[in-house]
Amino acid sequence: MPLRAEQSHKSEIISQALFGECSEIIVTGSDGWVRVKCQYDGYEGWATLNHLEIIDEGLFSAPYTHYTASWVNRVLLNGKPLQAPFGCILKHGTTDVTNWGKVTVQVEEKPAEIGDGSAVDIAALTKAAFLYLNTAYLWGGKSVFGVDCSGFTQTVFKTLGIPLLRDAYQQATQGTTVDFLQEAKTGDLAFFDNAEGRITHVGILLNDHEIIHASGKVRVDPIDNQGIINIDTGERTHKLRIIKRYF
Repeated sequence: MPLRAEQSHKSEIISQALFGECSEIIVTGSDGWVRVKCQYDGYEGWATLNHLEIIDEGLFSAPYTHYTASWVNRVLLNGKPLQAPFGCILKHGTTDVTNWGKVTVQVEEKPAEIGDGSAVDIAALTKAAFLYLNTAYLWGGKSVFGVDCSGFTQTVFKTLGIPLLRDAYQQATQGTTVDFLQEAKTGDLAFFDNAEGRITHVGILLNDHEIIHASGKVRVDPIDNQGIINIDTGERTHKLRIIKRYF
């Protein structure tokens, strides 16, 4: 579900809500538009009612426990197929038919359990990150069908049970600071700023000299104390600002 800046299909997509995520309607607009607040990260934007299904309070309040683990996952909505991308968080882990409001839902491949955030499986982290490799960059995107830099990091960390805020500058306020790149570990996030000093980019460090990030597409590039170097062109593309650790 695209979240837009204004009540128009021509308006900028500022984020997305993936299949299974809950939102609260906070403002009712015109022509079927509603302003919603995403339950997971509190992000707000305009969406259309035809993307939403009203559910009971018990389901809305239940915790997210599982996620769709394959690159694409077949789901039946009222018996009709839907292809859900990797990383859709769910409030159940069953393959049985369940009811979301007036819609019956059946995830045909058993969802994986969300991590608890305390003992992160590095192999699971890198596997999740590399599922996005070569995914096209999409401003506001959060899925393997199209993703932006912070949508990529948020969704990968979501499967580990580590909640990140939506935008890069917000994610940079979380975690603890790593003083030097040479001290970085797999899963640390590196943040980059623009000429005005505003944080505008984020990626996942694979080690102290490689980063996977969404820039044009999800790619692996070398990184040094100054920033990212495009492995294809040799050009420096992003200036390193800070490194943060979350587990």
